[in-house]
Amino acid sequence: MLSLYSLLALATVVVGTAPPLQNSTGYWYEHINHNGISPTLPNGQNWTVFRNVKDYGAKGDGSTDDTTAIQRAISMGDGTRTRDAGGFGSTTQPAVVYFPAGTYLVKSTIQSAIGTVIMGDPTNLPTIKASPDFAGTYILIGRDQHLSGLIGFFHGVKNLVLDSTSVPATRTIALLEWSVSQQNLLSNVVFKMPIGAVRHTGVATQGMNSALIINDLQFNGGGVGVQLASTQYHLKSLHFKDTEIGIRFVNNLQATAQGLTFDGCSVGIDASGSKMLSVIDTTATNTSVVVSAAATTGSLVLENVIVDDSVSATIQTNTTIALTGSVLPNTAWIRGNIYHANSTSPHSSPSGSLIPVSRPTALVNSTTYFYHTLPPPTYATTPLSSVMNVKSVPGYPVAGDGVQDDTASLQAIILNSAATATAAGATNTDTLLYFPHGIYLLSDTLHIPPGTRLIGEAWTQLSAKGAKFADADQPRPLIRVGREGDVGVVHMSDFVLTVAEVSPGAVLMEVNMAGAEGPGDVGFWNVHFRVGGAEGSSVRANMGCGRPEKCLAARLSLHLREGSGSYWENVWGWTADHELDGDSSGGGGAEVYPGVAGGFLVEAKNGTWMLGMGAEHNVLYQVNINKAENVFIGLQQGESAYWQGKGNTMLAPAPWTESLLASDPDFAWCGENDAECRMGLYQRISHSKNVNVYSGGFWNFVAGPNRAMCTEECQNNAALFDSNEKMYVYGFSTINNRNLILEKRSDGNVTAVATAADNAGTALDGFRTASIAAYFRQNE
Repeated sequence: MLSLYSLLALATVVVGTAPPLQNSTGYWYEHINHNGISPTLPNGQNWTVFRNVKDYGAKGDGSTDDTTAIQRAISMGDGTRTRDAGGFGSTTQPAVVYFPAGTYLVKSTIQSAIGTVIMGDPTNLPTIKASPDFAGTYILIGRDQHLSGLIGFFHGVKNLVLDSTSVPATRTIALLEWSVSQQNLLSNVVFKMPIGAVRHTGVATQGMNSALIINDLQFNGGGVGVQLASTQYHLKSLHFKDTEIGIRFVNNLQATAQGLTFDGCSVGIDASGSKMLSVIDTTATNTSVVVSAAATTGSLVLENVIVDDSVSATIQTNTTIALTGSVLPNTAWIRGNIYHANSTSPHSSPSGSLIPVSRPTALVNSTTYFYHTLPPPTYATTPLSSVMNVKSVPGYPVAGDGVQDDTASLQAIILNSAATATAAGATNTDTLLYFPHGIYLLSDTLHIPPGTRLIGEAWTQLSAKGAKFADADQPRPLIRVGREGDVGVVHMSDFVLTVAEVSPGAVLMEVNMAGAEGPGDVGFWNVHFRVGGAEGSSVRANMGCGRPEKCLAARLSLHLREGSGSYWENVWGWTADHELDGDSSGGGGAEVYPGVAGGFLVEAKNGTWMLGMGAEHNVLYQVNINKAENVFIGLQQGESAYWQGKGNTMLAPAPWTESLLASDPDFAWCGENDAECRMGLYQRISHSKNVNVYSGGFWNFVAGPNRAMCTEECQNNAALFDSNEKMYVYGFSTINNRNLILEKRSDGNVTAVATAADNAGTALDGFRTASIAAYFRQNE
């Protein structure tokens, strides 16, 4: 094995070094033809999606006050009303507010709006800098002012520097307020604060939120880098230099911190407000304490945490040092309840203990043993000449208007692009296919061959419509990535896959191919799945979706087939529970009841990485890992369908009983009329091998046809594990579930192994929580 110092150095190179800034030569996105639209707004053809702040009066010269100009770019509406008035829905007001290279001085808070991506030139990151006389608590509020964090979807901030170095260190200020939930994007941002300014915070949240991931961020100086309150979070590739406290958990049930670096910090992570935290693939130097935790509450997992002699304590509880030195590869330090092989009750490790563990070699870097991770592609080095706007290709009309069928033209454009790359002998085509914002209707499967890179704009929609997706007994993919046996490169970023109408045969995406050279060859970043609840779809409360059996809206969100291997980061599969565009605030209106069979079906064997994943409100399961191999899950958040539970008469597997697949659970372990057992599983892992899972957060807040608030356990079972090998589960938390984990035994019987009664946690806003630190009963 490599020496400790060699491992620390290698780890820092792999996950801790940001790419150098380049001289700006003209980022392609700044100069391409911008013809995105908002198809579902009246006169939406004239809606302005791309908004260069300099077109609204910003100078970016570091001395002019650009506050008003930036806010004007964000707030501009349709000519009759502004976006800050709250008169638009959640999905109908897309905007990309773009900053060319420069320094943009602001003297008061910038307020974002739902549907907005605030982004800069990645070739030369622009700076938004607070003036010395800045008035306000935040430089940028990244959420919509009309929405609470729990329904704060569709915001983005990327490719920027936020700078408070001119604000006096004695002032209280946060650079970004980020109280948001799923389908949000915070990536490739540098937070610059004065060194020693303990009142300066990089990212701050308020209240309770339900976010998935923040990733690839740098924090320099300040008092706190990230201050979080959320039900769950995946924190990936965050780098802290001379920050007093890197991350402070105020109130968090479940989190994974992956690929962090701490240099010159007093405390890396203040976990005193965390109920369950896994810290993996992390390095620290010149840092006093890596993890500071409460003495007796909160479960902890540390795995592959590499420190040098400058670190005083790897873990400190109150004033007691619980661990010094590194947690080396193939070892985990665990505090909390652990289920070992052959144990039928949890082993409690309140003071923490070192336990041998393993990782599949197919999933890790061979030198550091860290899991492979990749930053979201910015295509910073791609020239404009290599980018093709799919709406501007002569001879292939594409509308993206939610009305015209764009299938034939898009398929021709994609195949021609891939064929050109193949003819040139390329394995990774330089051509990038750009989809301006819109709704692209597809009446048949859109095939994505190797050699294809696709990028959307403020969550461009690809939407299924037509008879090809109407047969529940003949599932058909909307997007098919590769064919069986294909290898090569496919990248996809910034899309939403959805249905325009009830489509019981629709599988929104099927992945068949694997990479030719390594992890991330087949990669998906900020790609989400939504079924119903929005303009542009008839899967709505007032269009026949008041009962799930009358609204079999789709079969699956995602199917990763056996021969595939793929990397996923920031992915949310949402079957709608409410209308997103139903009222003037954009916060959602009427309840909606689509009956979608399943969320994510993983049967891949060639390496699967899923970071910052959520899947919600499906009938049979949220995530189903079936006969798969070599799977890493960094975080999975889930909720069951709100209409399932006590008082419901449509009991799983209904309304899909007549169309079950071999991979589907049949709920035969439940009583025939047991409504709280016959509810969608959050996680099912069966007949799989080399599966490492971190941070399962499974929440049940309401249940039953009247959506009664849960004041006690209102779902029987969260997960079912069946006949797996070399499976390691770290961090598993529930709200209002009686049983955390069921096992199917060799005799066919299903029994509860981990119960809420044995693993009760502290209440959260009156809800009953439970948590285990690790499950190792199927790791042989």
